Amino acid sequence: MATILIVEDEIPINELIRRSLQSVGHTCISVFDGREAIRIHDSEEHDIDLVLLDVMLPELNGYEVFQHIRGTPTIFLTARSSLSDKVKGLTLGADDYLVKPFEMLELLARVDAVLRRTKKGSKEFEVDGVKIDFESRQVFLNGYPVDCTPKEIDLLEALVNNRNIALSRDKLLELAWDYDYAGDTRTVDVHIQKLRKKLDMEDRIKTVYKIGYRLEV
Repeated sequence: MATILIVEDEIPINELIRRSLQSVGHTCISVFDGREAIRIHDSEEHDIDLVLLDVMLPELNGYEVFQHIRGTPTIFLTARSSLSDKVKGLTLGADDYLVKPFEMLELLARVDAVLRRTKKGSKEFEVDGVKIDFESRQVFLNGYPVDCTPKEIDLLEALVNNRNIALSRDKLLELAWDYDYAGDTRTVDVHIQKLRKKLDMEDRIKTVYKIGYRLEV
């Protein structure tokens, strides 16, 4: 997984982001002002894969920080929602722009997307003899290939990217079937049962009462 620098001066938001990212396996470093962000970024102690950068910061604002750290994948986080602010952030070269308030699942999805585009994301996942190669889209159990449909692999990827987080059936439809999918949520149940059986993951893919499912790692 990735090492992510969180630059956000509001302590509760910084902490919530940190806990959410760590829950899916990322390593996080939290700072609360622009100058400290540059210091940590430039130190030889850390190899930063991604920066989550608030625009309104003490000492130096996010745009000023970004001018210094340019080249490191960056997602701007800001309460500013005007088109001009978005255009400025993206024109400077940011990889994405997320307006507060946002859902943590949306942040996790955008983080994963940027890491994949910049080749910083994890290409494989392993647990209990199950190995998923995201690049080749192959799945193995105890070293033997398992025949999974493309949609089953999409569903696995959604569970892995949001592991330890309870996902509703609607959210899984959104993540694995895309936003416009108009299918019945029972489709998710059917695919979950098939994955549990194929990969012997009954104890890993948990049913969350009245919500949906969670991959526990």
